[in-house]
Amino acid sequence: MAATIKRNDTVYVAAGKDRGKRGTVERVIPSSGRVVVQGVNIIKKHQRPQPGVRQGGIIELPNPLHISNVRLICPHCDKAVRVSFGTLEDGRKVRRCKSCNETID
Repeated sequence: MAATIKRNDTVYVAAGKDRGKRGTVERVIPSSGRVVVQGVNIIKKHQRPQPGVRQGGIIELPNPLHISNVRLICPHCDKAVRVSFGTLEDGRKVRRCKSCNETID
């Protein structure tokens, strides 16, 4: 699977309960094809206390989204776009915006 979305990319959530929101990718999980986006898909977890380690209570965590439910936001045209790949003159593989054809990396 090609790395269309990487850590610290700004993405648009295209599906789910947080559809329409933008956020920064905190973590990419390639084995399951999921990404964790900051401030999106927040769940509440009830956690038991462990003496000397952590306090119990309800904590809020970002839950992973499937990578197909997010779109990369192009820094040049500021739109949620699909990503294509190309090579530069020196042979490096780079991501390109399908809308404005600008290099993202």
